[in-house]
Amino acid sequence: MDAEERRRAILDAARRSGSVDVAKLAADLGVSKETVRRDLHLLEEHGLVRRTHGGAHPVESAGFETTLAVRTTLHVPEKSRIAAAAADLLGDAETVYIDEGYTPQLIAAALPRDRPLTVVTSSLATAGALAVCDNMTVLLLGGRVRGGTMATVDHWATHMLSGFVIDLAYVGANGISREYGLTTPDPAVSEIKAQVIRVSRRRVFSGVHTKFGAVSFCRFADVTQFEAIVTDTGLPTSEAHRYSLLGPQVIRV
Repeated sequence: MDAEERRRAILDAARRSGSVDVAKLAADLGVSKETVRRDLHLLEEHGLVRRTHGGAHPVESAGFETTLAVRTTLHVPEKSRIAAAAADLLGDAETVYIDEGYTPQLIAAALPRDRPLTVVTSSLATAGALAVCDNMTVLLLGGRVRGGTMATVDHWATHMLSGFVIDLAYVGANGISREYGLTTPDPAVSEIKAQVIRVSRRRVFSGVHTKFGAVSFCRFADVTQFEAIVTDTGLPTSEAHRYSLLGPQVIRV
């Protein structure tokens, strides 16, 4: 295969599995590790992957987004720690928004059950898990259900949100950067998240370190709009400090 075909194969492999390893790619493609590193460097320059030590992972974009099924298999220990730390930020909130995605599902599972809470969510999985809890009142946003994430979008959901004032919103993103803020691939999802930002008093972002520095298609919030960012220790201390200078408390677990 030529260089373009090889880079496409590398990108396809990253998107299928969630990450790629330089040594394995070199063996599979029959090229040197240095050739693979050059390919990854070019793919990173084009905003398609983020390089890591010994490999890379795909950046979610207008043309690619991982499904919920894939997300439940990636960085699970880190996501569990992040969820527990994010739930600890509940404070005296009585109304909570839980975003779509796997980490928000884990946050929902970590919320206390010994006090009344009203939870608004676009996630069918989160709504189903919390609806059986005695102290939980669950409001599921209506609208079109996205098959990849099993969450609702479009004007029905944004209209419903516009009538609320939410104490605390747990918000996720496909990418977060100091320059471009929080981004997501789908305009319909972006509008839901932007509406959540508008109607919430407090906002917490939770996400694994691989999301930092990544930029997707649709921008829906600035880093300055969040009181806290919860991530794992894969985000370097120096980079966490740079985000904290924009306003939010950065918690690494």
